Amino acid sequence: MSGHRFGMEGVMGVGGGMISAESQRNLEIAETLCNRRKPEQALPYLFKAMEDENNLDAFIQFAFLHHIPEGVKVLEDAERKGRASLKRHLGNDCFDDSGQYVGSFYQVLTTRPYMRVLQAQVRLYFENQQYTKSVKTIVEMLRLCPGDNMGQRTPLGSMLVLAERYSDALSFCQTWLDPDRPSIIPLGGTTFKTPSSTCYNAEVESKILKRGSGAMAYNAAVAAFKVFGDGDLARQYLRIAAMLNPIVLTKILAKIDKPKSLNDLPRTLNGPGDAQDYLYLTQDVWMKDDVWEWANASQEARDNVIKVCSNSACEAIETKVAQFKRCAACKKVSYTAKR
Repeated sequence: MSGHRFGMEGVMGVGGGMISAESQRNLEIAETLCNRRKPEQALPYLFKAMEDENNLDAFIQFAFLHHIPEGVKVLEDAERKGRASLKRHLGNDCFDDSGQYVGSFYQVLTTRPYMRVLQAQVRLYFENQQYTKSVKTIVEMLRLCPGDNMGQRTPLGSMLVLAERYSDALSFCQTWLDPDRPSIIPLGGTTFKTPSSTCYNAEVESKILKRGSGAMAYNAAVAAFKVFGDGDLARQYLRIAAMLNPIVLTKILAKIDKPKSLNDLPRTLNGPGDAQDYLYLTQDVWMKDDVWEWANASQEARDNVIKVCSNSACEAIETKVAQFKRCAACKKVSYTAKR
């Protein structure tokens, strides 16, 4: 909630100086109190900060202090205020495809608080199970800034699956998994063309395994299963996903409870943090009987998560996923027993 404290906004002020110094001071006090888990003490400062309607970050913070349905309404009001403010500052055409800003929105400091409102809306729409609105909001974010400075492409795949837009989910994931895609994809890949039913050849699969996103591959797998059924394409995506991030499939097949929150800590691509985020957003889809049974029946995918005992004198093989205990320190070696 305090992204405005870093980079150029940390130097020039929120939105490049769009709000008063007094409003920003009150916001920062409120955020500090919220971080210390003192929301009731933060409220008076938030109310003062929101007297400046350009202080959209104050509205974001305020929204997250409400119950989710009320928070959604707060953010929708903030979005309207932010859109009107940007039109006053940048011109009435600032949201038009033909204008000078669409396509590089986030590069303009003035737009960043508004983009943070959209990002917050995605989160609360998801929490409120309004997946279609989450999709619509991310699509708009990628229209405004296809470079995806806000990192919304990964959750979009999950939101499309949750909204049961499986064909669009597969098309989107195929676009982003393509190892030869341009650095900036038009509209952030949200043109949603008819998805391909063709499997990757060995060369392309190898490239994806070097730098592909496990989350994209998992969403492609479940979407391909829903669109084309239990065929070679869905199985290939599941195998690729399991190789990129085996943590996800391990927790799914072991029926481990899904995470209680997103990961807020730094992470590496396809590491435990990415797995936590993906499972928080999408695990419910994988736990449905048809999807789980399909994934569990894929021996190729299971081979990437079944462990061999790390005791050289044992070398037993798991008969079910997550059967062996893992080392509590490194979490990389598995044993049939505590010793």
